[in-house]
Amino acid sequence: MRGSVEHSWGWGHCAPSPLLLLTLFLFAAPFGLLGETTRQLLEFDSTNVSDTAAKPPGTPYPPYSLADFSWNNITDSLDPATLSATFQGHPMNDPTRTFASGSLAFRVQAFSRSSRPAQPPRLLHTADTCQLEVALVGASPRGNRSLFGLEVATLGQGPDCPSVQEQHSIDDEYAPAVFQLDQLLWGSLPSGFAQWRPVAYSQKPGGRESALPCQASPLHPALAYPLPQSPIVRAFFGSQNNFCAFNVTFGASTGPGYWDQHYLSWSMLLGVGFPPVDGLSPLVLGIMAVALGAPGLMLLVGGLVLLLYHKKYSEYQSIN
Repeated sequence: MRGSVEHSWGWGHCAPSPLLLLTLFLFAAPFGLLGETTRQLLEFDSTNVSDTAAKPPGTPYPPYSLADFSWNNITDSLDPATLSATFQGHPMNDPTRTFASGSLAFRVQAFSRSSRPAQPPRLLHTADTCQLEVALVGASPRGNRSLFGLEVATLGQGPDCPSVQEQHSIDDEYAPAVFQLDQLLWGSLPSGFAQWRPVAYSQKPGGRESALPCQASPLHPALAYPLPQSPIVRAFFGSQNNFCAFNVTFGASTGPGYWDQHYLSWSMLLGVGFPPVDGLSPLVLGIMAVALGAPGLMLLVGGLVLLLYHKKYSEYQSIN
């Protein structure tokens, strides 16, 4: 999956329209998903792992290469009304029939205005962004407590990888119990970004009870991958072949997991320019106002009561 957006795209300060952004993403995504043998769906056996922060999170099974998947015709799922489309696939060679009733899906959606999706983690998006949602549904795990992950690769700028930032907040209204936002930034301006919250979901719709923690490995330079022979992809990225990669794993050996309902979803936001900045939600602002204002109000009321009480008993009583 490629998330790099560079000035060589030729947009300058003019971002593409949502429909154009979706079209470009749909043209590029099949080559990014299918053209690289290193794009992998990872699976780990966490049965005997007690440390939830262990890396890797268990004994790895042989990974699934996305280059060996058969994918649907994208035109069957293209929806201009919602500016979305879904790539859905399964291994072409599946002797153990682990994907007999399952699939791996990548849903891409562009947006025409600033808002939030209805489902967690409800990342704030703008008209300059696309959301990529990954869903593993119905595939049979190879262990009783299998954890899954993805290898995510991107183009770097020059010899360096994109910078990684972690943002923390006291606000968890849109993603309950998740107080962190991770993002990659391309360039110091920046020219592009990728954002995600370190949470996945084992049920649909997602909620706090089905939230799975996500662990991302450090971003590191990868071996040079040849760009797919596509004029569109070459127009996006030129002849640069400096790739960086990291792994994202979903869940822990304890708590809810993919094994509950054979469902897993995770989403990422990709865009041009500066990433959207989350402000405090109205609910949190209201709570803070009450928490900070209540003591002051109590002091004010108490002062008035004392003043009136003192005035009442200090008045001069005339003697008739």
